[in-house]
Amino acid sequence: MNNEESIKLYMFNTGVLKCKENNIKMNASLDPYEIPVPWFFIKHPKGNIIIDGGNAVECATDARNYWGDICDVYWPEMTEEEGCYNTIKSMGVDPDSVKFVLQSHLHLDHTGAIGRFANATHVVNRKEYEYAYTADWFAKGGYIRNDFDRANLDWNIINIKDHDIYDVMGDNSILMVPTPGHSPGHCSFIINLPQSGSIILTADAAYTTDHWENKALPGFLTSAQDAARSVARLRVIANKTNAKVVTGHDPIEWNKLKKGVRDFYQ
Repeated sequence: MNNEESIKLYMFNTGVLKCKENNIKMNASLDPYEIPVPWFFIKHPKGNIIIDGGNAVECATDARNYWGDICDVYWPEMTEEEGCYNTIKSMGVDPDSVKFVLQSHLHLDHTGAIGRFANATHVVNRKEYEYAYTADWFAKGGYIRNDFDRANLDWNIINIKDHDIYDVMGDNSILMVPTPGHSPGHCSFIINLPQSGSIILTADAAYTTDHWENKALPGFLTSAQDAARSVARLRVIANKTNAKVVTGHDPIEWNKLKKGVRDFYQ
């Protein structure tokens, strides 16, 4: 596989969410806190892939109308240009070439790619898909039905057991790992690259390095026990593979990564 054909991982964010520190780190302060909203694009010889999609582009123009009362807790700041569809076009990539949209879970800051790419199959853990429609009262605000309850979406709803791994492309390059806790059907991703090696995208299994290092629980979760065990599972994988770890919303660590249309991992 030459350089032109090799797998490339690009990192982007659809702006930021403004909240309070305890929304991200359980029992932390009420001080203002700002987090990036990451999403990822993978160029792959078998077809282009988006992981999550950040915020829906509607948040750039009328967030409160689109998200409702959750805006009182998490306020999105983004431009229309930062929407995943517009970013893909700015790369010179044909949006119709996107083969898969992979969902770590279906919370509102991860669903910005759903329904935006005409030829894409949307891949999600069945536990997550079902919970999005039947969420407990304390979790309902994190799911925006307009994002995922759309006509004519092509879904691949996978039945993946908690200790299994799903090989998306069948070549070990992109793996989905169940990491419940933040939500019942949450998955993280292992990206195996020819030069950079393994990169673990924790998504919201670990918002920040504090979660990764067992210094805090996430400010939002459905099971504290599952959340802790999921991070422990990922740490075992990271240690075995010497993987680079990219946490879900760490404002400090995010600034240290390669990002944008011209910088990537391969």
